[in-house]
Amino acid sequence: MEFPTALLGVALGTILLPSLSKANASGDHAEYSSLLDWGLRLTFLLAVPCAAGLFVFGAPLTAVLFNYGKFDAHAVEMTRQALVSYGVGLMGLISIKILAPGFYARQDIRTPVKIALLVLVITQACNYAFVPWIGHAGLALSISAGATINALLLFLGLRRRGLYRPAPGWWLFLAQLCASVLLLSGMMLWFARNFDWIGLGATPLLRIALLASCLVLAAVVYFGTLWLMGLRYSAFRRRAG
Repeated sequence: MEFPTALLGVALGTILLPSLSKANASGDHAEYSSLLDWGLRLTFLLAVPCAAGLFVFGAPLTAVLFNYGKFDAHAVEMTRQALVSYGVGLMGLISIKILAPGFYARQDIRTPVKIALLVLVITQACNYAFVPWIGHAGLALSISAGATINALLLFLGLRRRGLYRPAPGWWLFLAQLCASVLLLSGMMLWFARNFDWIGLGATPLLRIALLASCLVLAAVVYFGTLWLMGLRYSAFRRRAG
């Protein structure tokens, strides 16, 4: 969960902040909105498959990384349950890193802090609802719910102030993502259910090789499907430059 958050959210937020500050200083509102749009699209493109991976492929990932010594099958299952809950809110966690710089670039620190304090209260309230229901996974689900609400409030704040206007093509982009991630999830679910990832611990190198092959195939399926549906990655490269 932390790996894609840092690799995507923190990295993109760090890249965006100086560009957003420059656009704000020059009064270029169109560029400001365009930068946020690029960051959000790239976030959706890369974070959605990560969320799907946590949601349906948590057991194989946990088994390959940690199922050694005293980390037994029960520990793998308990970790998988937490990963499913984290997968629900991964998009929110990463989106915060993209949306918050939209306020920081305008030297507005107060708004994100106010939202964060409100979300802290909401998260604690969710703990009371979720933990008695699903135990330790409820803690992860509360964090996911809080992150999703945080991202939504930041998004609405930017929209209300006219700082962000979604560029044309979002509905088509989301449709392409949904179709691709459904195909990806089906493939990962098949691999998760049709291999004994715990039993393969007797041959750890084979298990690692199988996981690596699954991840490579997952990338080919996801990005290949998007390309076949008409998504061209050159647009992201040009904007990134």
